[in-house]
Amino acid sequence: MGLPLPDPGESVIPPLPPTAPRRRPPAILIQAVTGAALLPVVALLALPFLALLLRTSPALLLGRLEEPVVLQALRLSLVTSAVATAVVIALGLPVAYLLATRSWRGKRVLEVLVDLPMVLPPTVAGFALLMAFGRAGLVGRSLGALGITLPFTTAGVVVAQVFMALPFFIGPARAGIAGVDRRFVEAAATLRASDTRTFFRVILPLAMPSILAGATMSCARALGEFGATITFAGNLPGTTQTMPLAVYLALQSDLDAAVVLSVLLLVMSFGLLLGLRSAPRGWLWNRAPVSPR
Repeated sequence: MGLPLPDPGESVIPPLPPTAPRRRPPAILIQAVTGAALLPVVALLALPFLALLLRTSPALLLGRLEEPVVLQALRLSLVTSAVATAVVIALGLPVAYLLATRSWRGKRVLEVLVDLPMVLPPTVAGFALLMAFGRAGLVGRSLGALGITLPFTTAGVVVAQVFMALPFFIGPARAGIAGVDRRFVEAAATLRASDTRTFFRVILPLAMPSILAGATMSCARALGEFGATITFAGNLPGTTQTMPLAVYLALQSDLDAAVVLSVLLLVMSFGLLLGLRSAPRGWLWNRAPVSPR
């Protein structure tokens, strides 16, 4: 008597044994690990700032603000960082758009070139600027023939700040433009809107939060720039001595002035970042795209 044949509708593959459920780490372990990492990070970041704030008082801060050296450094820092931020936006926005929307051979080289100032030592950046735009530099001689001098001038401070702050704007702006939903761009194309009109009426409103974030970060970076500025523009009071440079000089002779200048820089940078992160969505810019007609 032969063996019974299997039913054609039945599977001849034996069922797999049931797998044991994966064990997840207990929630208390995850909380313990994150808490153990959070405590030293907060301590490392907050304690230096707290030490600065405890070292001064409102009366000392207000009294020192009336001194000419502090006022000159404060005024120069605010003016140069504002001009540098405007230049960064004007130059960086087209580059961010190009990197976000186009592909070509050699694009990675441009991406590395844009990000290089973020990892380059600031003193090396300042020395490179001096070799390029100094009086005997690669381009400096041609600029000198036109009567343009950059090293050890206020314009040189702006150039150094722009050089160091550009990556902090292009990165977020590029990410914001690349994150715009392509359906809006395609809808504008179906309405026969030009690339320029599509950019200003569709892409720019949607990417504006990222652009504003990049502008704030680049402004804060320009405000705190030190190494490239002192190497390329020097430390001349009233001309190139910004607040970080004034702090460096005051550390050698007047500790209270150094503390006051440091606290001012801390408050301004903290205010910029806190204002950006605390602003309600749509308060600075309406995120809804405008009809490209």
